[in-house]
Amino acid sequence: MKVEEIKPYNSTGAKTAQVREMFDSIAPAYDFMNRAMTLGIDRWWRHVAVKLVRKARPQRILDVATGTGDFATGLYKKVRPKQVVGIDLSRGMLDVAQRKIQERGMSDAITLLQADCLDMPFRDGEFDAVTVAFGVRNFEHLQQGFEQMHRVLSPGGMLCVIELSTPRNTVIKWFYDLYTLHIIPWVGALKSHDRSAYRYLPLSIAAVPQGDDMLNIMRQAGFNHCKVKRLTLGTCSIYTALK
Repeated sequence: MKVEEIKPYNSTGAKTAQVREMFDSIAPAYDFMNRAMTLGIDRWWRHVAVKLVRKARPQRILDVATGTGDFATGLYKKVRPKQVVGIDLSRGMLDVAQRKIQERGMSDAITLLQADCLDMPFRDGEFDAVTVAFGVRNFEHLQQGFEQMHRVLSPGGMLCVIELSTPRNTVIKWFYDLYTLHIIPWVGALKSHDRSAYRYLPLSIAAVPQGDDMLNIMRQAGFNHCKVKRLTLGTCSIYTALK
């Protein structure tokens, strides 16, 4: 089954609407669950990605599916661009992000907008870098999402995508499946009271294109110099490309 067909609640409604509803539901618990699910390693994954973006020295960064703002604030702190814009479907997630940005004194540097990544309200070539952290598997149309990100990038601009992935080693995958398919949904239901959201997570990870398959989608969207960097026994992949 394609990742676009994996939906949080049912098979009939549009994925975009269901993803928005899901993240509105789990927004208060999202940061806690991120730390719990990854044992805190997600912070290091973002750190690695930020270092890759920093090498490109972008002045205008768009963070797609910005969620609660951890990647956007990390980018501003380490890269120091003139502007960071974060967009997300979920108002609930953006509210959490806005409080975080205010607490960190970054309100003048980071702008948040509720917007759909499949129809972004930006001019062609408006940004020097586009980033996505753990969000592309939630796109209703993956190819269209990459085409939109390509459109808003300036010539020579950088794309950086962090996404969860499945380990290749058989033994490691057995433990990974036990953790993601059974333990995470149980903990997620206790903490967020939304069991469906944390059943959706491992299913969407398993279905999202990985490795060369993801790179091919990026190339089809117009990107060049597409690369993948696997981290932590293959449980996370960082994809980079240039326009």
